[in-house]
Amino acid sequence: MHVWQFLFLPIVFGAPTRPGVTVQKSGLTVPDEYKQFREEVVQIFKDSYEPYRRHAFGHDELRPVTSRPSDEFSAWGATVVDSMSTMIIMGLTDYFKEAVAHASSVDFTSTKSWGTVSVFETTIRYVGGLLSAYELSDKKHPVLLRKAQDIADKLAYAFVGQNVIPYGHISFSDNNPKRETTNIAEAGSLSLEWEVLSKYTKNSTYAKLGVGAARHIATQEGCPIPGMAPQRIDPVSGKFANRYVTWGGEADSYFEYLIKYARLSNTKDKVFVQTWKTAVDSSIRKLLRDSITGVGAYLGEMDEQGEVRHVSSHLSCFHAGNWLLGGRLLNNETLIELASKLNDGCWNTYNSTSTGIGPESFAFVSSDGGYSGGGHVSESQLDFSKKHGFYITDPKYILRPEVLESNFHGWRVTGDTKYLDRAAAAIKSFKKHLKLPGRQGFSDITNVNVDGAARYGDKTESFWFAETLKYLYLTFDDPKHISLDDYVFNTECHPLKAPPALASYD
Repeated sequence: MHVWQFLFLPIVFGAPTRPGVTVQKSGLTVPDEYKQFREEVVQIFKDSYEPYRRHAFGHDELRPVTSRPSDEFSAWGATVVDSMSTMIIMGLTDYFKEAVAHASSVDFTSTKSWGTVSVFETTIRYVGGLLSAYELSDKKHPVLLRKAQDIADKLAYAFVGQNVIPYGHISFSDNNPKRETTNIAEAGSLSLEWEVLSKYTKNSTYAKLGVGAARHIATQEGCPIPGMAPQRIDPVSGKFANRYVTWGGEADSYFEYLIKYARLSNTKDKVFVQTWKTAVDSSIRKLLRDSITGVGAYLGEMDEQGEVRHVSSHLSCFHAGNWLLGGRLLNNETLIELASKLNDGCWNTYNSTSTGIGPESFAFVSSDGGYSGGGHVSESQLDFSKKHGFYITDPKYILRPEVLESNFHGWRVTGDTKYLDRAAAAIKSFKKHLKLPGRQGFSDITNVNVDGAARYGDKTESFWFAETLKYLYLTFDDPKHISLDDYVFNTECHPLKAPPALASYD
């Protein structure tokens, strides 16, 4: 029996005695010596956003935008809409006013530049971004709600006939979906945004569709291990289309939303919490491994043959924050401890590279071996693993947020200042290795572990603005501002207002 199996099994998920369970550590404050970093993050946002907006709007001055061709919805709209909640949280009023004017002028239901639109990405970035900005701006801009509804009305065509599971991509020109299997992250991560949309529009159809898809996945038979739905699913049959199990790509936000939907909705339907608990329990029993260096722990993946692969990714590293949230909602200290181990393991991927930034994907060796599912492991990778407990399999960094997302949750839940130190170290690394010369902004890099200057890529993803910088900012902000007891974050880090917490979610 694995050590974590033994630790977890005797623990009973108990209910807190206080009315209204709390997530954040009581009385938490940011020490004075860390407060400067909040303003450093604001400056990084400005330095990153200015080059984008100069090209997107064609001028330097902040002024209202009167028009924007509808066919540039996908090309230009994502960063503007995805950044709106960050602008409000950081107090960047002029940027936000410009963004509202832009969003008001765009026909989000039409695009000529792209063949199909991702239902998932459009939901989390556009629908979620617009709804969050609507709430955070005290509902003073009803146009944001209308635009969110316009987009959701188009995305709803992804639900064809009697299908409970939506197709993953749809053409806005003719409302026809791309008919192929999808994944559980795309199909099962609409519940938060579409639930909130139903609340404000008084139209229950959105929640019925979004929540119904997640519930179908949670209750579908055929999980390779209890609670752990595999990556792929067929919208026509509603059945799983493979047996690969992971907390990473194509599955991640489905598991994330199970516990988050329970908190945001205070639903009496126990399937969401129970499925999440079962998934976590199965992961502890089957996938959790200690680092051979004693620094943290990692979650592996299970392949089609039922073999545990010792691989993980930056994407997967959201799991520590998600387990911390669930651990608090379920009053389970064992989960808090295990999530802290996972946090340490993911931060180790940053702390071990020459840039101080973590790679896109990695593999690890544990006491039961180091099976990575094929591919040659070089001597240099093995040497690196002996020293650091993992080795890099894809060295790029595309500005992802997940390690810092979990680091933020670590600070807000435990109050341990090591998470502030880690966030400060990330800021220093970002400014040194990601900042382009002159006024060109911040870029992805092709290798996080190179000697000398890192080589830049050619992209600044919108989640850099929506997630990475927002999580960094909130780490050093007053914990009472956008508290984890008042908001639930969608997977794009857009805060959605939560009702008062229940006494227990177990």
